[in-house]
Amino acid sequence: MASETVRIKNIGLRGVAVADTKISYIDGENGVLIYRGYRIEELAEESTFVETAFLLLNGYLPKGGELERFERQIVQSRELPGFVLESLEKFPVSADPMDVLQACVPMLAIADPELNDDSKEANIRKAVRLIARFPAVVAAWHRIRNGEKPLPPDYALPHAANFLWQLTGEKPSREIAHDFDVCLILHADHTFNASTFACREVVSTRAHLYAGVSAGVGALSGSLHGGANSRVMKMLLQIESEIKSVDEIGAWVKNMIQSDRKIMGMGHAVYKTDDPRAKILKQMSRRLAKETGHEKWYEYLARIEEEGHKELSARGKPGIRTNVDFYSGSVYAMMGAPIDVMTPVFAISRIAGWCAHIIEEKFAEAQDKPALYRPEAEYVGHYCGVVGCTYEPVKARE
Repeated sequence: MASETVRIKNIGLRGVAVADTKISYIDGENGVLIYRGYRIEELAEESTFVETAFLLLNGYLPKGGELERFERQIVQSRELPGFVLESLEKFPVSADPMDVLQACVPMLAIADPELNDDSKEANIRKAVRLIARFPAVVAAWHRIRNGEKPLPPDYALPHAANFLWQLTGEKPSREIAHDFDVCLILHADHTFNASTFACREVVSTRAHLYAGVSAGVGALSGSLHGGANSRVMKMLLQIESEIKSVDEIGAWVKNMIQSDRKIMGMGHAVYKTDDPRAKILKQMSRRLAKETGHEKWYEYLARIEEEGHKELSARGKPGIRTNVDFYSGSVYAMMGAPIDVMTPVFAISRIAGWCAHIIEEKFAEAQDKPALYRPEAEYVGHYCGVVGCTYEPVKARE
């Protein structure tokens, strides 16, 4: 009988390689993240988000005038189609920003003149438009729901700075704009995470790029994926309201762990040591806390990290460390992003990786790759033998 068969042990496809990729690589044991061969630390230090997006989409760092042309293409694509803005005006103001972003993806598809051109070159151009317009959608919706008019793009501002301008109505300092740009680099890709796999699975059916991206946004909206950074921030604000001193953090952490409650932002499905992105964000959070007067936020987070690792190590779980979400929530808050905009900010970055994976999926080189993803499931439901159950009319059922 089906109930007696061996159950599948790879729940959630953990540890199952489903395809080859040249886009990014994670060494979870050693805390290494690589985009197209480049360490994330070096890209965060030397590159820009736009250049990193070029790398992810094209497979190499731009040469000659390629970066300038790529930047110009993104800048020229910033403006949203008029009917998209008109639609945003009609959405209920209570709508979640991630739902709004996902709803806008099909509208952007309809507006794309190359929607039905599935060549690699056209897909890269579609990716450019989405990279440019995701920030515009998020910023426009935030202002509309607050009774304000969306701001036009400032074509003189770089990508990261322009988003902060359209979101808050204030031109960010050069330092803040740079920090936000680094955040975008850190979140741009992360191999076959849930949202990226959703993108690839959808386009494996030969659906267009926008359909895959819509699936990615939907997957990212879940609290176990992109929503983690906002949950960290909610946790931090609750602690701030309940705890009078950083010295009380140790007792709070011990109570959380002893009662088997999850500390948001600690632990990762892949990393068994420090998340390399978290290290960079920790330093950024400390610096921004001093600049914005939120030193207590950083002090609380740093102490939670310290006490959490100490307590978990004592329980034989030294590999559970802070992940990218632990410090990113405070960083985004100190840059002026509301809590429910933090996951859309994640999407503003990850759109580069999603599109790169979609294009790779569409133009995979492996000859033995299946035409579409079609996993199997182990049926454990009601069983009536080989021929199935006998149907009885409703009047005969007890």
